[in-house]
Amino acid sequence: MRTTTMLRNTVLTAAGIAATAGGIAGPAIAAHAAPAEKTQVVADRKGHGERELDVRYEAQPNFYYCGPAATRNALSVLGKNIDVDAMAKEMGTTENGTNSINDITPVLNKETGKHYRSVEIKDGKADDKQTDTLRADIVRTVDDGRAVVANIAGTTTDTDGNTHSFEGGHYISVVGYRDNGKTVTIADSADPNMASYRISVDNLADWIATRGYSAS
Repeated sequence: MRTTTMLRNTVLTAAGIAATAGGIAGPAIAAHAAPAEKTQVVADRKGHGERELDVRYEAQPNFYYCGPAATRNALSVLGKNIDVDAMAKEMGTTENGTNSINDITPVLNKETGKHYRSVEIKDGKADDKQTDTLRADIVRTVDDGRAVVANIAGTTTDTDGNTHSFEGGHYISVVGYRDNGKTVTIADSADPNMASYRISVDNLADWIATRGYSAS
């Protein structure tokens, strides 16, 4: 089983205390990734209960830009290429991270001209209703040709058995789904070597728990 990189763990050791102290709406701190790198993660296709959007992926340039970077990757499926520094300023991102999903939703609304809303999963673990709502929100948003942005915290395992750990919090983009949304595709700005992976929607819901996501 592949675990998160030593670099990710080193940065989280330094930043984790400040991130964890933020609690539910606390800053989402990601690992420092390699210099920004662009690559196409997945191709757009639709049918048979699945869809994958065409992402022009870019890694985050520093350990605290996961919010702007996840939003940039999400907007790239619409052919937009917005400077992450400009988005970071608009979101109020600092070295403590981006405070909550509520700072990202207005940027998505502004840049897409379509309605996004913030959805919170306040409990420590998602229940069946919250998971079903997340699945439906992802399918609806992706079918509309847009990505979901999620604020996550903790550790999860993807469908290949790889572990992804962000105890201090992190932001990711959800850019596709399979099996009618039971499995979802993640674009993760933290590590270009793990730019894209799939997880079950149940695992994603629990990963979002105590935080929130932005969807149509």
